[in-house]
Amino acid sequence: MHTKPTSAYVHIPFCTQICFYCDFSKVFIKNQPVDAYLDHLIQEFRREEITHLRTLYIGGGTPTALSADQLAYLLKELTKSLDLSQMEELTIEANPGDLDPDKIAVLKDSPVNRVSLGVQTFDNRLLKKIGRSHQEQDIYDNIDRLKLAGFDNISIDLIYALPTQTMDQVKENVAKARTLDIPHMSLYSLILENHTVFMNRMRRGKLPLPKEELEAEMFEYIIQELERAGFEHYEISNFSKPGFESRHNLMYWDNAEYYGLGAGASGYVDGIRYKNHGPIRHYMQAVEEGNARVQEEHLTQTEMMEEEMFLGLRKKTGVSKKRFEEKFGVNFDQQYGSVVEELTQQGLLVPDKDIVRMTKKGLFLADTVAEKFILE
Repeated sequence: MHTKPTSAYVHIPFCTQICFYCDFSKVFIKNQPVDAYLDHLIQEFRREEITHLRTLYIGGGTPTALSADQLAYLLKELTKSLDLSQMEELTIEANPGDLDPDKIAVLKDSPVNRVSLGVQTFDNRLLKKIGRSHQEQDIYDNIDRLKLAGFDNISIDLIYALPTQTMDQVKENVAKARTLDIPHMSLYSLILENHTVFMNRMRRGKLPLPKEELEAEMFEYIIQELERAGFEHYEISNFSKPGFESRHNLMYWDNAEYYGLGAGASGYVDGIRYKNHGPIRHYMQAVEEGNARVQEEHLTQTEMMEEEMFLGLRKKTGVSKKRFEEKFGVNFDQQYGSVVEELTQQGLLVPDKDIVRMTKKGLFLADTVAEKFILE
């Protein structure tokens, strides 16, 4: 008997502005059929007959681009069939520019218990440069209002290695982030995705990005400062105070199955990785026809093992050989022994007979380490 996933990701593909670095499935909210979209999303959710979730993550796009009424409707419909005593974490992503008092009131009256704010940077000049509509002051106001409303589990996203960004600016950002007194942060270096404003600029030689050595230096500085401030670097891009790790994200890195609901969402259920139709009208039509998915991939045992390794290695706790053997019924050392030995000798993995995990040096070269576990 295959157990049902206990996590779900719900995608809200609308934004009040489109950032220059973003390649997620999203559209500018004006003139979009938002209400119809929400109805179709709830229809897809109901069809899965979900009653028990440990984690629910509402991401985007920007869920807070919805009106307060739409947000209230979404949260009510998503949670009314759930046994909320089982829900450990219900996260919603929010934009500092969109979170007005009405929407905070809606969140307060809902089962949401974690808010993730897309801060990106505290530097007003850089915010404008990357196409964000909020200002530094909005960040502080929003966090104060969220705390007043009783939210203590608040996370922010920051991006470093932005165009023209200097080491001093990164230091200033980290200092400002520390003063917020929140228990979780995600820090990403700017990855240039295809089909974004930034990628097009870079191709034309118009995007002065920090050099790789400087980027590594920024990453190292961030880790050191946040650890000094009592944060644990529990996953490559994530830092938390003890007990405030993102349970939903840990589920991804544990390679567990989850529902992906909404336009352009990805999911992993019954050994199948799938993706839903991205364009909103296509998605709604597909839901009406009874299947929102546009592609499905049945993973082989080998692919599942590879994913187990390169997702698990992102975590500070790494991959337990024993758990791996129990999950896949194979001898770990026969499968990966030589790879582990080679990477350990290169100083990229910690010497440990029970757990495979990266050293500090390994973290900087994480992709290179992960690739070694893809067996030809």
